[in-house]
Amino acid sequence: MMWDGNGYWGSWGGWVMLMFMIVFVVAVIVAIVFLVRYLSGTPGGSSSPVAAPPTSTSGPELPKDILKRRYAAGEIDRDEYLQKLGDL
Repeated sequence: MMWDGNGYWGSWGGWVMLMFMIVFVVAVIVAIVFLVRYLSGTPGGSSSPVAAPPTSTSGPELPKDILKRRYAAGEIDRDEYLQKLGDL
């Protein structure tokens, strides 16, 4: 008996298979994108987990600004900050 195309696959089954294939291809593409982002170490689009210090367009950073930034970042403690601030 020959298949005349009017059975299950000829009516709506072909469209269902087409939709499953499209969903599968999209899922594979999304998975590849997430895998590449995960392996490149760029969650959220940031290339570095540590924020870069703000750049100054008005010239070099003043010593007090550097000291404030180091204290805010936790590089030095309060006593060292106050001592160095007094020295400046």
